[in-house]
Amino acid sequence: MEQYEPDRLSPAQVAAMRRSLRNGRAAMTRRSLLRASTGGALALGGLGTLSACGIPAAGKTEGGTSSEDHSAKEKQVNFSNWTEYIDVDDSGKRHPTLEQFAKRTGIKVKYTEDINDNNEFFGKVKPQLAAGQDTGRDIIVLTDWLAARLIRLGWVQKLDAANLPHAFANLSQQFRDPDWDPGRAYSYPWQGISTVIAYNKKALDGVEVKSLSDLLDNPKLKGRVGLLTEMRDTIGMTLLDMDKDPAKFTDDDYDAAVARLQKAVDSKQIRRFTGNDYTSDLSSGDFAACLAWAGDVVQLKADSPDIDFLIPDSGYMTSSDNMLIPNKARHKTNAERLIDFYYEPKAAAELAAYINFVCPVEGVKEELAKIDEDAANNPLILPDKAMQAASRAFRSLSSKEETAYEEKFAKLTGA
Repeated sequence: MEQYEPDRLSPAQVAAMRRSLRNGRAAMTRRSLLRASTGGALALGGLGTLSACGIPAAGKTEGGTSSEDHSAKEKQVNFSNWTEYIDVDDSGKRHPTLEQFAKRTGIKVKYTEDINDNNEFFGKVKPQLAAGQDTGRDIIVLTDWLAARLIRLGWVQKLDAANLPHAFANLSQQFRDPDWDPGRAYSYPWQGISTVIAYNKKALDGVEVKSLSDLLDNPKLKGRVGLLTEMRDTIGMTLLDMDKDPAKFTDDDYDAAVARLQKAVDSKQIRRFTGNDYTSDLSSGDFAACLAWAGDVVQLKADSPDIDFLIPDSGYMTSSDNMLIPNKARHKTNAERLIDFYYEPKAAAELAAYINFVCPVEGVKEELAKIDEDAANNPLILPDKAMQAASRAFRSLSSKEETAYEEKFAKLTGA
């Protein structure tokens, strides 16, 4: 097996990570945390110190390392998740879905909100994972690029399908087969994160917007367009607009997308690249239209009748935060039962009603309508089949690609 060669951050990658922490998907939204998606920043937090540890290369492995499962004797499961990413009762102290699981199964859940950023959390757990030790966690929730890395390193366990009947049956088609975990052998989505076009109807003042090309080319929108500082979202949406598949693009395709955006930058068509601080620009009308994350749009639409969104005919980008079981976890079966619980329609609906992200579970509309009819009819929370079919994911990147692409994107955005 090849030895792991640590990723070294280029200045552009460091800048990308800082953008994400400051105002990107790692920044706090009104209700939830969105995820940093700058995969090249993975090396931060000490990954470079692993070079002499004999860590497997970030290539194909046969999976993680199991250990003795204490689930039968120890009725507990340790669950690490992001802040503000689960249902909470009126007291703000109890999680109704976790209590339902515990009452039904007798398994007590120790729920810890100790993930604030993918890179920071990786720095916490990598010493134990690299040494083949128990992290003290049975479930961790990581964004797709980092989930992919842990799978390739062989640091998470293969799931037992026998313990996941609801998950297997109810997983939404759009999340079933990512290139980094074909068939979901090691992970299941906690929630999805979609990138769409949002607009302010009052600010548009009758200007028609149907595609990213309209944002980039219509002179009536000059200086009133916003794009995202997250490379995968902005480049992914641009590739789609150019009839290129973000899951299969080449270096030349990437360069063409950057050139397309550079033209709009040079002409001052684009006002600026932002993290989720675009919400204030869109609400005020400084942005007539922009790329936006679905979770924010749900809240913005609730606050203002002028805000709406569209899905271009070319499609839209979707990523996910994913539940994984790390190596040496003591309660693997209990963890799998909890994962499966959240793929039951009732539990999935309760979660979706509270956090308003993209629900990755099929068949929840009826249950969600009992709680919140508006949410049940919101395609940003429950995409219909047509919207699911329009969903696209950004392909996995090598370390070399990550460095090159981030450097070019940083130059484009002026970071």
